[in-house]
Amino acid sequence: MKKKIAILGSTGSIGSSTLEVIKKDKKNFDVVLLTANNNYKKLIQQAKNFNAKNVLISNKKFYIKVKKALKRNKTKVFFGDQSISKIIGKKIDYTMSAIVGIAGLQPTVDAIKVSKTVAIANKETIICGWEILSKQIKRYKTKILPVDSEHFSIMELTKDVNDHEIEEIIITASGGPFLNMSKNKMLKANPDQAIKHPNWKMGKKISIDSANLMNKVFEVIEACKIFNFNKNKYKIMIHPQSYVHSIIRFKNGLIKMILYNTDMKIPISNTLYGSKNYVSNIKKINTELLSKMSFQKVNTKIFPSIKLISKCLKFGLFTPIIVNASNEVLVNLFLARKIGFLDIVGTINKIFKDKDFKKYAKRKPASIKEIKMIDNWARLKTLTMCVR
Repeated sequence: MKKKIAILGSTGSIGSSTLEVIKKDKKNFDVVLLTANNNYKKLIQQAKNFNAKNVLISNKKFYIKVKKALKRNKTKVFFGDQSISKIIGKKIDYTMSAIVGIAGLQPTVDAIKVSKTVAIANKETIICGWEILSKQIKRYKTKILPVDSEHFSIMELTKDVNDHEIEEIIITASGGPFLNMSKNKMLKANPDQAIKHPNWKMGKKISIDSANLMNKVFEVIEACKIFNFNKNKYKIMIHPQSYVHSIIRFKNGLIKMILYNTDMKIPISNTLYGSKNYVSNIKKINTELLSKMSFQKVNTKIFPSIKLISKCLKFGLFTPIIVNASNEVLVNLFLARKIGFLDIVGTINKIFKDKDFKKYAKRKPASIKEIKMIDNWARLKTLTMCVR
């Protein structure tokens, strides 16, 4: 029987990789839904290549173009904020949630209602909306699988493991382009330098987050929400080669880690097929390079963002939402050359001192509307701090 799947954000990196995984195995998949925001041309091509039953283009101005292009196909076309649970209707096997940013929260909630399994590759959805998601997961008995390499690795390493068996959970970081740069030089760092990751090419936003390790701040918060382990057991360690994604130190003296190339098709394929039925063509790790692997502690003077982890876990459930929103604004300002590189973390620290911060941080997220309201507050507050 064909596996019925949906891909939210199909034209992005993760969505495209998911389709690459099933490309040579299309006969075993029924693509029920593909969604995109603006990239209608790629969405049209994907719909044709995979005989998608439904497509959703969020930007209404491209609706007519998509509908005309798919006129001869049996594909139904939707637009705007249409709920995917209404489009799909019946329970499907698997949904990949890969819509970037907080915009992916509502579609993920909807996907949980109509999917047996939801693979999540959207940090913001978990960071901002886990309290809402977790209720829906229990209600609809949906299985959640993390796709980010670090969380996928933790999941694989801790199957049938209890918290009391674990001494330490280590999430690795490459260190980015500024690993060996002095703080004085980082003061003058520009966007062109910050987006040049030494190991791979990524989008500008995630490249900046990688350069100052803000991505690791969010990854620890995400892990604390997904996994039922003591929050104090999480640590960050620099691993420049980026082969090892997570390490578990057990109390019995054993240390376990998972190694694989930085190819997202690996965790995607494993969430789709399981470890016994891997089909994608993946470049193997050169074993000669394994002898050059190294690990080192994070220098918090160079990467002060790491100190934000304890603050995010201390001040209240809305704190990560505020930090995430503020960081997005600051990264955009840095890319526009309106603030310095170190101003990103510096300004986030100022948010914690704002007179209204604790009032919002201590609230418990009760709805997506409330999350978006405080997300907007954080963005406006950040702008007022930077734009004089």
